[in-house]
Amino acid sequence: MRRMPAEYEPHRGTIMIFPEREGSWPYKAKKAQRVFAGIIKEIATDEEVHVVVSPRTEGAAKALLAGTDNVFFYVIETDDAWARDTAPTFVYEGDKLKGIDWAFNAWGGEYDGLYAGWDKDNALASVLCKKLGYESIDMQSFVLEGGSIHSDGAGNLLTTECCLLSPGRNPQMTKQEIEKTLLENLGGERLIWLPEGIYNDETNGHVDNICAFTAPGEVVLAWTDDKNDPQYELSLKDLEILKSYGIKVHKLPIPDVPVCVTEDDLGGYVFEEGEDVREAGERLAASYVNFYFTDRSVILPQFGGENEESDKRAVSVMRELCPDRRIVPVMARDIIVGGGNIHCITQQIPADRILS
Repeated sequence: MRRMPAEYEPHRGTIMIFPEREGSWPYKAKKAQRVFAGIIKEIATDEEVHVVVSPRTEGAAKALLAGTDNVFFYVIETDDAWARDTAPTFVYEGDKLKGIDWAFNAWGGEYDGLYAGWDKDNALASVLCKKLGYESIDMQSFVLEGGSIHSDGAGNLLTTECCLLSPGRNPQMTKQEIEKTLLENLGGERLIWLPEGIYNDETNGHVDNICAFTAPGEVVLAWTDDKNDPQYELSLKDLEILKSYGIKVHKLPIPDVPVCVTEDDLGGYVFEEGEDVREAGERLAASYVNFYFTDRSVILPQFGGENEESDKRAVSVMRELCPDRRIVPVMARDIIVGGGNIHCITQQIPADRILS
């Protein structure tokens, strides 16, 4: 019997990938690398951090993290830095921890994938399982990204219809077959299908940007009271579903002012052929729900500028919901320009044994 533990359960550590892809990270990823390094340092005060670098980023990563304990480096080629989606999804099988190796196709493959080549990202999970000493469960027959699922460790799983039913994932399967596959592999008792994700989320609406478990049967939901914002109707649909399942919902408001690509950002990207491109003024999928639980902390995105008040509000909400953890606000605009945020660049390794 398998069980995907909740992110807030005990960890061994966290996997991250040092960024370099210029179609995701402007200006040769220098700003993003500094923010990643700051997050790694914060996580390393609580648990191990296993950092994947390439031969090109190894020197910069080690220089930025010099003197930081609890950090381990692995030189592995990847296509990008979204560890949530390309690193293993860890589950307990009995009392043994194993890593699931899902198929990865850059969020949609030939249908609507975000870049043309993803072989290195797809190979990462099995390689990391070997290096970290875990048995790998081969699920290369099923396309799934880690950001498209959430577990409370107590029988409830979350996903979104807009993502998992996308024609770019597993079009040969019915909704019922997809649900059966997830429940069998992740060990949940029920899968809650939310209709929608965050507005303009290029992953087709990953659940980790719209809704996250904070306790068994309890979630935060990205929210806005502005009925003119396109997010309003999306979040309202999700709220109705969550309530129908008896889930306790805490509303976590989105940034007051949309976070958008600027002309300055645009000047720093270098897009490869076949890669999704950005435009100045494009609304990014900014959400405070894309936070990360470490063993003792919550690493929480902040966006600054016109969103200073909503940043503070998000800190206040999470402090109230997680009184036993330190809340670590991180200015994350240099991450969101890549398309995702703090949760998207992290993947937890649960404790090797279930703790009683």
